[in-house]
Order: sequence, then structure tokens, then C-alpha cells
Amino acid sequence: MKLIADTMEPVGLWSHPAVIVANHFVHKSLSNWSLNIAVGCGHGCRFCYVPSSSTNKLAAQLAAYGVQDPDAEWGDYVLLRPWDESKFRASLALAERTPRSQLNADGNRAVMLCTTTDPYQVFRHRNTTRSKELTQQALTLVRRALEMIRDESTLNVRIMTRSPLARQHFDLFKSFGPRLLFGMSLPTLRNDLAKVYEPRAPSPSQRLATLEAAHAAGLNVYVAMAPTYPECDSMDLRSTLQAIKQVDPLTIFHEPINIRADNVQRIAAQGQALGVMLRTEVFATRESWLAYTLEALRAMTEISRDLRINNRLHLWPDKILGSKWAVDSMPQPEKYRAWLERRWERISEWPRSAAA
Repeated sequence: MKLIADTMEPVGLWSHPAVIVANHFVHKSLSNWSLNIAVGCGHGCRFCYVPSSSTNKLAAQLAAYGVQDPDAEWGDYVLLRPWDESKFRASLALAERTPRSQLNADGNRAVMLCTTTDPYQVFRHRNTTRSKELTQQALTLVRRALEMIRDESTLNVRIMTRSPLARQHFDLFKSFGPRLLFGMSLPTLRNDLAKVYEPRAPSPSQRLATLEAAHAAGLNVYVAMAPTYPECDSMDLRSTLQAIKQVDPLTIFHEPINIRADNVQRIAAQGQALGVMLRTEVFATRESWLAYTLEALRAMTEISRDLRINNRLHLWPDKILGSKWAVDSMPQPEKYRAWLERRWERISEWPRSAAA
């Protein structure tokens, strides 16, 4: 009945349950599998690449929930996958049985929550009672899924969120020991910039406080300083990295904004709506984007060396940077290509007792 009641509502329940599926990350070194609890995401990050890689493919199904354009309406729809314990258990067993020889080594034999949505978001239904109900259902789903992964498998877990709601599960995270890494996305400490690029996500100050609490609780922590914005100058990058250093992360991932589908248009529209001047000119041509991207990666490398955390920095150069036009534009193409390959081949850290 709930499925029928949520039809034509962009916030509600999806038609297929939450299960563990193999992912196909390229050069990310995050996980081998994903557990995505919802279709869509209420945080509505303007730069997000998910519509181009995931939800646009579900346009026909999303139309039944009143979604006309999955890209343009990103952030307005979030549909929680229902919990089916038998189907989840079957997907968990399948992942557990997968021989290591069939897994990419850079996935650390981990399941990631989540890769196309946030596992700890608030569901903003127009009915406040339904909103609370869906948010609690999501928390219950995540808790039960984690308990089963912990108790019925030897898989590792990587949590990625922007939400302080994750604090509710810190004790559960600790029960995994070295099998779980807790991480947050923190591109900047500037709350004003985040309101433009991540309009409905918790503020950077809230995220930093959550990371500090996770570190104090003894959790294994990592940070995705990604994607940083064109407005994040060297001073901003340094202050963010200095704050991140204090939580002693195993890995600090970094990438600038990459161009995907309509994300640049979403960024520009948000800036105009708020009356904020943004450096969208860096996305005007592939050459200007290349210059912006390489400068951001270079700046992060230099600052991390100054702060003596360069051994923890894991850059994510976009695969487009390895295309012929990009390589041929470099003064030393062979040296540049070798630099890319080293970044792409890097395997992110995992606590040793779980990585063995």
C-alpha cells in the first residue's frame, strides 16, 4: 500500500529493494561493491555526477513519481529502497563468495554506503509525519544492513556521507573494528560557498564537527575533499586541509569539479538564483577546464607537502585528462602520462588487519 501511496510523489518508496551490487569505479580506489539505499538524493548538490551515470537511465520509472527531468530536478526526488532481508542476504552472500582474483585490488574488498545517494540524509516529504517515517526507515535499513555485513560476512565497509545523522551509528561503526572506514565529503570550510554548490546538504562546519567526533570516538576516518570548487583558492584549500589533518585521516581524496551532463548548467543557475558570481568560465572550453583542473591538483599536492600529509593525499584525475588532446597539449606528454598512471594506480589505505 505504501508503494501505491507514494506514486507521483518524488519523495517516498522506490519499487526495488536495497541490495549489494558490484560497482565499476575507474581509478577511485573506494570499493568493490555499492549499497545504495535510495534513488535520488535530497542534498541536491549542483555539481553531482549521479544523474549522468545513474538516474537518467531510470527516467521512465521516475516518471511514475512525477519526475520529468532527472537531471534538472536533481535534489527534488529521493525514493527509499524498501528492505527485503532475504534479497539483501542473497546479495551479501554473492559478494562474500566472489574470489579475490575477480576483484579489483583497489576496492579493498569493501562495500560502500553509498555511491549514488547519502546513507544518512533527511527525507523531506511535504507531509512532516511521512518525512520522519521515511528518515527513520532509512536509518533502520542502514543499521540492519551493516549488522548483517558485520555478522554474516568478512567484507569491509566504507561509509561516505555529508550528514551528522551518522553519529547515531558510531557505536555500530566501532563494532567493525578495522573493517570499517568512516568518511565525509568536505570540499571547503566556507559555508557560504557550500550553500551555492550543496544547497540542501549539512554545512561544512557541521561536517567537520562530525569528523572530529568520529576521530574522538576512535573510528578509522578518511575525507573526500571533493569536488573542490573553482572559487576554492590556495588559502581556502590550505585552511581546509589544515582542519582535515587534525582528524588524522587515513586517506584524503581530492578532485576538482568535472563536467558531466547538465551539472555546469545547474551550478550556473544556482549562482544566478542566489545572486552569487561564480567562476563558471573555467568550464567554457575543454582547454579552460583542463587548466583549472590541473592547477587545483597541483595546488593540493604542494599544500599537502607543506603540511606533511602528502603521503595521505589521493588525487582523482578524471579519465578525460588521459585523452589524446589532453596529453598532446602538455609540454612533456610522456612525463605527464606517467604522472597520471601513478595517480590512477594508487590503492587507498585500509587498516592493515582488515586489508590482509
